[in-house]
Amino acid sequence: MTNPVPLVEIWRAALCESLHSGHAVVCDAAGQIVHSWGNPATVIYPRSSAKMLQALPLVTSGAAAKFGLNSEQLALACASHNGAKIHTDRVGKWLDQLGLQDGDFRCGAHMPKDGDARDHLIKTDQSPCQFHNNCSGKHAGFLTLAQHLGAGPEYVEPDHPVQQACLAAFEEATDATSPGFGIDGCSAPNFATSLKGLARSMAWFASAHHRHDRASQAAASLVQAMTAHPELVAGEGRACTELMRAMGGRVAIKTGAEAVFVAMLPEQQLGIALKITDGSTRASECAIASILVSLGVLDPAHPAVAKFMDVPIVNWRGINCGSIQPAAVLKF
Repeated sequence: MTNPVPLVEIWRAALCESLHSGHAVVCDAAGQIVHSWGNPATVIYPRSSAKMLQALPLVTSGAAAKFGLNSEQLALACASHNGAKIHTDRVGKWLDQLGLQDGDFRCGAHMPKDGDARDHLIKTDQSPCQFHNNCSGKHAGFLTLAQHLGAGPEYVEPDHPVQQACLAAFEEATDATSPGFGIDGCSAPNFATSLKGLARSMAWFASAHHRHDRASQAAASLVQAMTAHPELVAGEGRACTELMRAMGGRVAIKTGAEAVFVAMLPEQQLGIALKITDGSTRASECAIASILVSLGVLDPAHPAVAKFMDVPIVNWRGINCGSIQPAAVLKF
Protein backbone atom coordinates (compact mmCIF):
# COMPACT_ATOMS: atom_id res chain seq x y z
CA MET A 1 0.00 0.00 0.00
CA THR A 2 1.41 3.37 -1.06
CA ASN A 3 1.28 6.12 1.52
CA PRO A 4 0.23 9.70 0.77
CA VAL A 5 3.05 11.83 -0.56
CA PRO A 6 3.87 15.50 0.15
CA LEU A 7 2.13 17.55 -2.54
CA VAL A 8 2.15 21.08 -1.15
CA GLU A 9 4.84 22.87 0.87
CA ILE A 10 4.57 25.87 3.16
CA TRP A 11 7.81 27.84 3.17
CA ARG A 12 8.89 30.59 5.55
CA ALA A 13 12.25 32.09 4.61
CA ALA A 14 14.61 29.16 3.94
CA LEU A 15 12.64 26.60 5.98
CA CYS A 16 9.87 24.30 4.80
CA GLU A 17 7.60 24.90 7.77
CA SER A 18 4.70 22.57 6.91
CA LEU A 19 3.73 19.87 4.42
CA HIS A 20 0.34 18.83 3.05
CA SER A 21 0.34 15.23 1.83
CA GLY A 22 -2.19 13.50 -0.36
CA HIS A 23 -3.04 11.38 -3.37
CA ALA A 24 -3.72 12.38 -6.97
CA VAL A 25 -4.54 10.57 -10.20
CA VAL A 26 -4.79 11.54 -13.87
CA CYS A 27 -6.70 9.12 -16.11
CA ASP A 28 -7.20 9.01 -19.87
CA ALA A 29 -10.38 8.29 -21.83
CA ALA A 30 -9.77 4.55 -21.57
CA GLY A 31 -9.68 4.79 -17.77
CA GLN A 32 -5.96 4.13 -17.63
CA ILE A 33 -3.69 5.99 -15.21
CA VAL A 34 -1.43 8.51 -16.94
CA HIS A 35 0.07 10.08 -13.81
CA SER A 36 -0.36 9.28 -10.13
CA TRP A 37 0.95 10.35 -6.73
CA GLY A 38 0.40 8.38 -3.56
CA ASN A 39 -2.14 5.56 -3.71
CA PRO A 40 -4.70 5.55 -6.56
CA ALA A 41 -6.66 2.84 -4.73
CA THR A 42 -7.35 5.10 -1.74
CA VAL A 43 -11.10 5.16 -1.07
CA ILE A 44 -12.57 8.59 -0.43
CA TYR A 45 -15.85 10.45 -0.26
CA PRO A 46 -15.79 12.77 -3.28
CA ARG A 47 -18.07 15.20 -1.46
CA SER A 48 -19.18 18.05 -3.74
CA SER A 49 -16.69 17.13 -6.46
CA ALA A 50 -19.25 14.45 -7.43
CA LYS A 51 -22.05 16.89 -8.21
CA MET A 52 -21.73 16.35 -11.96
CA LEU A 53 -22.28 12.64 -11.36
CA GLN A 54 -25.31 13.41 -9.20
CA ALA A 55 -26.68 15.67 -11.94
CA LEU A 56 -26.44 13.03 -14.67
CA PRO A 57 -29.89 11.46 -14.02
CA LEU A 58 -31.46 14.91 -14.20
CA VAL A 59 -30.45 14.96 -17.88
CA THR A 60 -30.51 11.27 -18.87
CA SER A 61 -34.01 10.77 -17.44
CA GLY A 62 -35.45 13.45 -19.70
CA ALA A 63 -36.34 15.66 -16.71
CA ALA A 64 -34.11 18.53 -17.83
CA ALA A 65 -35.69 18.55 -21.27
CA LYS A 66 -39.23 18.18 -19.89
CA PHE A 67 -38.84 21.22 -17.65
CA GLY A 68 -36.87 23.18 -20.25
CA LEU A 69 -33.78 23.63 -18.08
CA ASN A 70 -31.15 25.92 -19.54
CA SER A 71 -27.36 25.79 -19.26
CA GLU A 72 -27.38 28.10 -16.23
CA GLN A 73 -29.59 25.67 -14.35
CA LEU A 74 -27.39 22.73 -15.35
CA ALA A 75 -24.35 24.66 -14.06
CA LEU A 76 -26.16 25.32 -10.77
CA ALA A 77 -26.98 21.62 -10.48
CA CYS A 78 -23.19 21.03 -10.41
CA ALA A 79 -22.42 24.00 -8.17
CA SER A 80 -21.15 24.70 -4.68
CA HIS A 81 -22.12 28.34 -4.93
CA ASN A 82 -21.48 31.35 -2.72
CA GLY A 83 -25.15 32.16 -2.08
CA ALA A 84 -24.79 35.46 -3.94
CA LYS A 85 -27.79 37.13 -5.53
CA ILE A 86 -26.88 35.67 -8.94
CA HIS A 87 -27.20 32.22 -7.37
CA THR A 88 -30.20 32.58 -5.08
CA ASP A 89 -32.29 34.49 -7.63
CA ARG A 90 -31.82 31.71 -10.17
CA VAL A 91 -32.52 28.97 -7.64
CA GLY A 92 -35.66 30.82 -6.56
CA LYS A 93 -36.93 31.07 -10.13
CA TRP A 94 -36.17 27.38 -10.64
CA LEU A 95 -38.30 26.42 -7.65
CA ASP A 96 -41.08 28.73 -8.87
CA GLN A 97 -40.93 26.85 -12.15
CA LEU A 98 -41.53 23.61 -10.22
CA GLY A 99 -44.30 25.13 -8.12
CA LEU A 100 -42.20 24.56 -4.99
CA GLN A 101 -40.74 26.71 -2.22
CA ASP A 102 -37.85 26.86 0.23
CA GLY A 103 -39.49 24.38 2.61
CA ASP A 104 -39.38 21.68 -0.06
CA PHE A 105 -35.59 21.62 0.10
CA ARG A 106 -33.84 19.10 2.35
CA CYS A 107 -30.39 20.70 2.28
CA GLY A 108 -30.63 22.96 5.34
CA ALA A 109 -29.72 26.63 5.65
CA HIS A 110 -26.39 28.33 6.32
CA MET A 111 -24.99 31.83 5.99
CA PRO A 112 -23.89 32.60 2.43
CA LYS A 113 -20.19 32.84 1.62
CA ASP A 114 -20.84 35.90 -0.51
CA GLY A 115 -20.01 39.00 1.51
CA ASP A 116 -22.75 41.24 0.10
CA ALA A 117 -25.43 38.62 0.66
CA ARG A 118 -24.18 37.93 4.19
CA ASP A 119 -24.04 41.63 5.05
CA HIS A 120 -27.57 42.16 3.73
CA LEU A 121 -28.94 39.41 5.96
CA ILE A 122 -27.16 40.83 9.01
CA LYS A 123 -28.20 44.44 8.33
CA THR A 124 -31.84 43.49 7.80
CA ASP A 125 -31.86 41.08 10.76
CA GLN A 126 -32.80 38.14 8.53
CA SER A 127 -31.84 34.49 8.80
CA PRO A 128 -30.49 32.62 5.79
CA CYS A 129 -32.85 30.29 3.98
CA GLN A 130 -32.09 27.07 2.17
CA PHE A 131 -31.66 28.98 -1.10
CA HIS A 132 -28.39 30.23 0.43
CA ASN A 133 -27.09 26.70 0.91
CA ASN A 134 -24.16 26.13 -1.43
CA CYS A 135 -25.86 22.93 -2.61
CA SER A 136 -29.28 24.46 -3.37
CA GLY A 137 -28.72 24.16 -7.13
CA LYS A 138 -28.02 20.45 -6.80
CA HIS A 139 -31.11 20.06 -4.66
CA ALA A 140 -33.22 21.96 -7.19
CA GLY A 141 -32.04 19.33 -9.65
CA PHE A 142 -33.00 16.56 -7.23
CA LEU A 143 -36.48 18.07 -6.84
CA THR A 144 -36.85 18.35 -10.61
CA LEU A 145 -35.94 14.69 -11.04
CA ALA A 146 -38.28 13.68 -8.20
CA GLN A 147 -41.20 15.45 -9.88
CA HIS A 148 -40.34 13.85 -13.20
CA LEU A 149 -40.27 10.40 -11.59
CA GLY A 150 -43.43 11.05 -9.57
CA ALA A 151 -41.44 10.20 -6.45
CA GLY A 152 -42.00 11.36 -2.87
CA PRO A 153 -40.70 14.51 -1.14
CA GLU A 154 -37.92 12.89 0.93
CA TYR A 155 -35.55 12.87 -2.01
CA VAL A 156 -32.33 12.68 0.07
CA GLU A 157 -33.15 9.28 1.57
CA PRO A 158 -30.70 6.67 0.25
CA ASP A 159 -33.49 4.38 -0.97
CA HIS A 160 -35.39 7.18 -2.74
CA PRO A 161 -35.59 6.79 -6.55
CA VAL A 162 -33.58 10.00 -7.00
CA GLN A 163 -30.65 8.72 -4.95
CA GLN A 164 -30.85 5.27 -6.49
CA ALA A 165 -30.59 6.91 -9.91
CA CYS A 166 -27.57 8.90 -8.67
CA LEU A 167 -25.92 5.73 -7.39
CA ALA A 168 -26.43 3.94 -10.71
CA ALA A 169 -24.89 6.89 -12.61
CA PHE A 170 -22.03 7.12 -10.11
CA GLU A 171 -21.13 3.44 -10.45
CA GLU A 172 -21.37 3.54 -14.24
CA ALA A 173 -19.05 6.54 -14.53
CA THR A 174 -16.52 5.28 -11.97
CA ASP A 175 -16.76 1.74 -13.41
CA ALA A 176 -16.90 0.30 -9.90
CA THR A 177 -19.38 -0.71 -7.23
CA SER A 178 -19.40 1.88 -4.47
CA PRO A 179 -18.37 0.36 -1.11
CA GLY A 180 -20.85 2.55 0.75
CA PHE A 181 -21.88 6.11 1.51
CA GLY A 182 -21.73 8.84 4.12
CA ILE A 183 -24.24 11.63 4.64
CA ASP A 184 -22.99 14.88 3.17
CA GLY A 185 -23.32 18.35 4.68
CA CYS A 186 -26.43 18.92 2.58
CA SER A 187 -28.00 15.63 3.86
CA ALA A 188 -27.72 13.71 0.58
CA PRO A 189 -25.80 10.42 0.51
CA ASN A 190 -22.26 10.80 -0.76
CA PHE A 191 -21.05 7.60 -2.37
CA ALA A 192 -17.48 6.45 -1.80
CA THR A 193 -15.07 5.43 -4.54
CA SER A 194 -11.37 5.01 -5.12
CA LEU A 195 -9.41 8.03 -6.27
CA LYS A 196 -8.73 6.18 -9.53
CA GLY A 197 -12.46 5.59 -9.94
CA LEU A 198 -13.15 9.28 -9.46
CA ALA A 199 -10.41 10.26 -11.94
CA ARG A 200 -11.75 7.66 -14.37
CA SER A 201 -15.21 9.22 -14.12
CA MET A 202 -13.77 12.67 -14.81
CA ALA A 203 -12.00 11.33 -17.91
CA TRP A 204 -15.33 9.78 -18.96
CA PHE A 205 -16.89 13.26 -18.68
CA ALA A 206 -13.94 14.85 -20.47
CA SER A 207 -14.21 12.47 -23.43
CA ALA A 208 -18.03 12.43 -23.54
CA HIS A 209 -18.21 14.82 -26.53
CA HIS A 210 -16.63 12.07 -28.67
CA ARG A 211 -19.46 9.61 -27.93
CA HIS A 212 -23.14 9.62 -28.88
CA ASP A 213 -24.92 7.53 -26.26
CA ARG A 214 -27.48 9.21 -24.01
CA ALA A 215 -25.32 9.25 -20.88
CA SER A 216 -22.34 10.69 -22.72
CA GLN A 217 -24.43 13.41 -24.32
CA ALA A 218 -25.74 14.29 -20.86
CA ALA A 219 -22.20 14.39 -19.46
CA ALA A 220 -21.03 16.64 -22.30
CA SER A 221 -23.90 19.06 -21.68
CA LEU A 222 -22.96 19.35 -17.99
CA VAL A 223 -19.29 20.02 -18.80
CA GLN A 224 -20.32 22.67 -21.32
CA ALA A 225 -22.66 24.30 -18.78
CA MET A 226 -19.91 24.47 -16.16
CA THR A 227 -17.36 26.02 -18.51
CA ALA A 228 -19.94 28.45 -19.91
CA HIS A 229 -20.97 29.68 -16.45
CA PRO A 230 -17.99 29.49 -14.06
CA GLU A 231 -19.50 32.27 -11.92
CA LEU A 232 -22.46 30.01 -11.11
CA VAL A 233 -20.36 26.93 -10.26
CA ALA A 234 -18.73 28.69 -7.28
CA GLY A 235 -18.49 32.49 -7.19
CA GLU A 236 -16.19 35.49 -7.11
CA GLY A 237 -12.83 34.81 -5.50
CA ARG A 238 -13.28 31.03 -5.57
CA ALA A 239 -10.74 28.72 -7.20
CA CYS A 240 -13.29 26.89 -9.35
CA THR A 241 -14.57 30.12 -10.88
CA GLU A 242 -11.28 31.96 -11.23
CA LEU A 243 -9.27 29.06 -12.65
CA MET A 244 -11.99 28.05 -15.13
CA ARG A 245 -12.06 31.66 -16.34
CA ALA A 246 -8.27 31.62 -16.60
CA MET A 247 -8.47 28.55 -18.84
CA GLY A 248 -11.02 30.21 -21.12
CA GLY A 249 -13.64 27.47 -21.01
CA ARG A 250 -11.23 24.71 -21.98
CA VAL A 251 -11.42 22.85 -18.66
CA ALA A 252 -14.12 22.23 -16.03
CA ILE A 253 -13.01 21.90 -12.40
CA LYS A 254 -14.87 21.29 -9.17
CA THR A 255 -13.92 21.31 -5.52
CA GLY A 256 -15.28 19.11 -2.75
CA ALA A 257 -15.16 19.44 1.03
CA GLU A 258 -12.19 18.01 2.92
CA ALA A 259 -9.75 18.98 0.17
CA VAL A 260 -10.99 17.00 -2.81
CA PHE A 261 -10.60 18.49 -6.29
CA VAL A 262 -11.42 17.16 -9.76
CA ALA A 263 -10.91 18.39 -13.31
CA MET A 264 -12.19 17.45 -16.77
CA LEU A 265 -9.98 18.30 -19.76
CA PRO A 266 -12.04 17.77 -22.96
CA GLU A 267 -9.26 18.67 -25.40
CA GLN A 268 -6.89 16.12 -23.90
CA GLN A 269 -9.68 13.76 -22.79
CA LEU A 270 -8.14 13.54 -19.33
CA GLY A 271 -9.66 13.42 -15.88
CA ILE A 272 -8.00 14.45 -12.61
CA ALA A 273 -8.89 13.64 -9.02
CA LEU A 274 -6.95 14.54 -5.90
CA LYS A 275 -7.36 14.38 -2.15
CA ILE A 276 -5.28 16.14 0.49
CA THR A 277 -5.35 13.89 3.53
CA ASP A 278 -5.51 16.64 6.17
CA GLY A 279 -8.51 18.28 4.47
CA SER A 280 -6.73 21.59 3.75
CA THR A 281 -8.39 23.63 1.00
CA ARG A 282 -5.30 25.82 0.51
CA ALA A 283 -3.42 22.66 -0.39
CA SER A 284 -6.02 21.15 -2.73
CA GLU A 285 -6.30 24.45 -4.64
CA CYS A 286 -2.53 24.69 -4.97
CA ALA A 287 -2.23 21.06 -6.08
CA ILE A 288 -4.95 21.21 -8.73
CA ALA A 289 -3.53 24.45 -10.13
CA SER A 290 -0.06 22.89 -10.32
CA ILE A 291 -1.29 19.77 -12.14
CA LEU A 292 -3.25 21.90 -14.62
CA VAL A 293 -0.13 24.00 -15.24
CA SER A 294 1.96 20.87 -15.78
CA LEU A 295 -0.60 19.54 -18.27
CA GLY A 296 -0.36 22.77 -20.26
CA VAL A 297 -3.94 24.00 -19.89
CA LEU A 298 -3.34 26.69 -17.26
CA ASP A 299 -0.90 29.56 -17.85
CA PRO A 300 1.27 29.94 -14.73
CA ALA A 301 1.60 33.65 -15.52
CA HIS A 302 -2.16 34.27 -15.39
CA PRO A 303 -3.00 36.61 -12.49
CA ALA A 304 -5.61 34.18 -11.11
CA VAL A 305 -3.01 31.45 -10.67
CA ALA A 306 -1.04 33.57 -8.20
CA LYS A 307 -4.01 33.39 -5.81
CA PHE A 308 -3.79 29.61 -5.52
CA MET A 309 -0.27 28.46 -6.50
CA ASP A 310 3.00 29.92 -5.23
CA VAL A 311 0.87 32.11 -2.99
CA PRO A 312 2.80 34.67 -0.93
CA ILE A 313 2.37 34.47 2.84
CA VAL A 314 2.02 38.08 3.96
CA ASN A 315 1.95 39.15 7.59
CA TRP A 316 -0.20 41.86 9.20
CA ARG A 317 2.30 44.56 8.24
CA GLY A 318 2.31 43.51 4.61
CA ILE A 319 5.70 41.82 4.76
CA ASN A 320 6.17 38.80 2.48
CA CYS A 321 7.23 36.00 4.82
CA GLY A 322 7.04 32.90 2.63
CA SER A 323 4.84 31.01 0.20
CA ILE A 324 2.39 28.17 -0.38
CA GLN A 325 3.82 26.16 -3.27
CA PRO A 326 3.48 22.78 -4.97
CA ALA A 327 6.02 20.11 -4.20
CA ALA A 328 8.51 19.30 -6.95
CA VAL A 329 6.74 15.99 -7.71
CA LEU A 330 3.78 17.93 -9.17
CA LYS A 331 5.98 19.69 -11.72
CA PHE A 332 6.21 17.08 -14.44
